[in-house]
Amino acid sequence: MATVENPPNEPLSYPIMSLGRNTNAFFSDSSQKGLGFLGQDRSFSNREGASPFLFSTKDEVIEHIFDFVTKQRDRNAVSLVCKSWYKIERFSRERVVIGNCYAISPERVIARFPGLKSLTLKGKPHFADFNLVPHDWGGSVDPWIDALAESRVGLEELRLKRMVVSDESLDLLSRSFLNFKSLVLVSCEGFTTDGLAAIAANCRFLRELDLQENDIDDHRGHWLSCFPDSCTSLVSLNFACLKGEINLAALVRLVARSPNLKVLRVNRAVPLDTLQKVLMRAPQLVDLGTGSYVLEPDSESYRKLKATILKCKSIQSLSGFLEGAPHSLPAFYPICLTLTSLNLSYAPGVHGTDLIKLIRQCGRLKRLWILDCIGDKGLGVVASTCKELQELRVFPSDPFGVGHAAVTEEGLVAISAGCPKLHSLLYFCQQMTNAALITVAKNCPNFIRFRLALLDPMKPDPVTMQPLDEGFGAIVQACKKLRRLSLSGLLTDQVFLYIGMYAEQLEMLSIAFAGDSDKGMLYVLNGCKKLRKLEIRDSPFGDGALLKDVGKYETMRSLWMSSCEVTLGGCKTLAMNMPGLNVEIINENNQMEYADNDEQKVEKMYVYRTLAGPREDKPEYVWTL
Repeated sequence: MATVENPPNEPLSYPIMSLGRNTNAFFSDSSQKGLGFLGQDRSFSNREGASPFLFSTKDEVIEHIFDFVTKQRDRNAVSLVCKSWYKIERFSRERVVIGNCYAISPERVIARFPGLKSLTLKGKPHFADFNLVPHDWGGSVDPWIDALAESRVGLEELRLKRMVVSDESLDLLSRSFLNFKSLVLVSCEGFTTDGLAAIAANCRFLRELDLQENDIDDHRGHWLSCFPDSCTSLVSLNFACLKGEINLAALVRLVARSPNLKVLRVNRAVPLDTLQKVLMRAPQLVDLGTGSYVLEPDSESYRKLKATILKCKSIQSLSGFLEGAPHSLPAFYPICLTLTSLNLSYAPGVHGTDLIKLIRQCGRLKRLWILDCIGDKGLGVVASTCKELQELRVFPSDPFGVGHAAVTEEGLVAISAGCPKLHSLLYFCQQMTNAALITVAKNCPNFIRFRLALLDPMKPDPVTMQPLDEGFGAIVQACKKLRRLSLSGLLTDQVFLYIGMYAEQLEMLSIAFAGDSDKGMLYVLNGCKKLRKLEIRDSPFGDGALLKDVGKYETMRSLWMSSCEVTLGGCKTLAMNMPGLNVEIINENNQMEYADNDEQKVEKMYVYRTLAGPREDKPEYVWTL
């Protein structure tokens, strides 16, 4: 299943910036308030060792204005205006996002932003979500936590995505920052519940512990017991991805002493009778993720749960239902009327008429994640019921398409006709037609993310047997704000011509099994001026496309190419002409005898901008040119 990319309140979606060779190219920001001068202790003039007369009154006013400059690109831009603004922005920025942990060293980040309080880091390339990046490729957070701990910055928030995290680092993190409040781990690996126990025991002011789709070894199920009795600050707790048992009594006690808890997502080890006890103590929850829900509707436990849910008036987001019987679903009907988000992407047991009945209760949904077992008929119900829908993700219940009639173009057309506010789509389907895509483009011109994945990635239009070029061409021509696009189906160079001509705002493009020649890739590189991330696999693009305009890569965050026509000689030429890039060859077969054969096609190539030079932690099968 695809990795959760954009849950509500997750800042991990902010990518790395590129502004020439300036170090701003490696920083992003999503801060709410900067450090102000006007009557607040956080003023730079009050910092230890700083002169109170360093800045003029004009600078103080400017810094106060910076408090309202919250967008990452705006923060980067204002720091380039003059030296004075650079200094003000440097000392006032509290939140930094690094889109590639190898793009810059932690020491350089800390030196640039001494007031750092919130840090977001991304590690492995995006294609790691599809098992295209080797398990031990890299992406360790250890050097970052070591540097942060040594510098004694006032870190309060850490968000990691696709990184390797050790128990030792989590322990160091928990002991080094007295005011640490928030830890978010998405698609990370390498740690166990021992590391979580250290966070629970030592972070006295912890407000958020959010674990999303991580690979966690469960040494023992008592890490929740490590939260001290004095811990009353939790606002968000998500451990839905844990596979092992937990201490149910400790969970109930923790929730009972957390009056500000708004988000709670539990794993499958939490039965409904325990969930009922939790909800009795936390009726203020806004976001609820259930675990197992095996209860008979005529049981006493079921009646208690139903009565308790009636008292939960604030729930707006519902997820979970990881295993159990669909006949328990009616207990949750009372809260469906207020739901704006519903995630059933891990609920294979909810399907057919039970699923459709549930959807009919959810008329205010803005966000829906669902399995394709909903079928085209079910999507028609979504279209007629959820008029406010803005984001839809349909995941494959069977990625190999065996024994399942996945959704088709019919369901997508129905959604586009019934949900005019839709602007974000991930759609795994059995087939698609040009006519359907053209209709979708007309009905929903406000797409900013459009990701379509056919279970047969090279399947043509089943009606005309033609490539899907015209359909995707209609999407990029009609959707002027499109920033992210993933293609699937039989496609020629023509679709890339359309993308280069019309996708003016496109920032990220994912390509697989598409194109005829180097022209296709060149159309994209020459036409998409704002492109920052390009991912290509199993396509016929080679050295000609790679080397035609190497200067383009200075404005991009990264380029990934696997199973293409790129040669070792082409990669060497790119590395020689662009010393500011890291050009990595990933050769899992470790065919060292081909190291001097420039005509040898490379298995995987990853190119990214960096100020830190070649990384030191690469495994033997990764060659840095």
